[in-house]
Amino acid sequence: MRWIAVMLMTAAASAGPLPHEAYVWQRLWTPDVRSAMHDAAGLFAGYRVLAAETDRNGHLQSFAVDWTKADTAVVRIDGTLRRFDAKMLLRELAALKARWPRRIGLEIDYDCGTASLPAYAAFLKQVRALKPARLSITALPAWLDSAALPALLAQTDETVLQVHAVQAPSRDLFDVRLARRWIDGFDRLGKPFRVALPDYGTRVIRSEGGAVIAMESEAPKLIGGASAEELTATPEAVAALLIDLNRRPPRHLTGIVWFRLPVKGDARIWSLPTLAAVIQGKPLAAKVGIAVRTGLAAGSLDLLLTNDGDTDAPSPRAVHLPARCTPADGVGGYRYDAQKNTLIRLQNVLIRAHHVRVIGWARCNAGQGEFHVEP
Repeated sequence: MRWIAVMLMTAAASAGPLPHEAYVWQRLWTPDVRSAMHDAAGLFAGYRVLAAETDRNGHLQSFAVDWTKADTAVVRIDGTLRRFDAKMLLRELAALKARWPRRIGLEIDYDCGTASLPAYAAFLKQVRALKPARLSITALPAWLDSAALPALLAQTDETVLQVHAVQAPSRDLFDVRLARRWIDGFDRLGKPFRVALPDYGTRVIRSEGGAVIAMESEAPKLIGGASAEELTATPEAVAALLIDLNRRPPRHLTGIVWFRLPVKGDARIWSLPTLAAVIQGKPLAAKVGIAVRTGLAAGSLDLLLTNDGDTDAPSPRAVHLPARCTPADGVGGYRYDAQKNTLIRLQNVLIRAHHVRVIGWARCNAGQGEFHVEP
């Protein structure tokens, strides 16, 4: 086996004293969910758990939650619902709230269009009448230019500003400069708020015309499409925003909420050690390399990407094969360019710390030469 390592080091300053919370977004509280919360003990100041969401008919479907581990109940209302029966939702929400501990705060997650903000504010006024311990909402940057936003925020105790996956996806899931611009814009409103930061990736499913028809993240959508691509928020990019927020803190920013808690089996989430390193402002040290092993077909070699470091790392843009390694082919998010004799990345996914990933195969003669990794 031949190893050629590429060191990726990111110096990170302290992320500052902002408190950090996490969303628990599983609909079933499996042993893996409980184990993840146990492993993350001491990292988060609280958990915001998905407690209910609307079905296709607009009714609330609740989930069994361990309230001893929760601080805020999140109720998700599908922003694409054509039918929004506010009276029905209020009745169902009141029935659910009566079963929750009184100390539990309530957060409404409703990604509606800007034109719906006045109606949303009227709905929240009625939600306040239910007297939750705390009332928060998630907010979209698209609402920043709306004259109806101040009246909406007046109904809340707190807002969680989402700065990820809010535009039609193109290249990235997360943009540092754009996120900072939105945060500063929200800060000027003068209301206390938190920022929701991503530690995940998503699969974007497109139609033949290129339109986005679904985004798949924590759960399969079971939707077909003409093409699909993987987008991810890299630890380096999100860490850069945290460093900037610490150096130039917004006046009304009160904390960070991570979407979402890393749970075993969630293939599109950072590992917990990587998330902890970003939160704690530690250097992000990954050790990415290429390795080969004997393949199943006679005379073939499997090509592997390895990460021997302690934090997750982005997949290299390209892996250049030695001249004597041909033919070849790519798998696992890589395609083979025969003219360049190179494996080229199609999907920007992370390589977990201390993990190995197969990216292709090749037939190589003895003394094939070195592989070259392009970060």
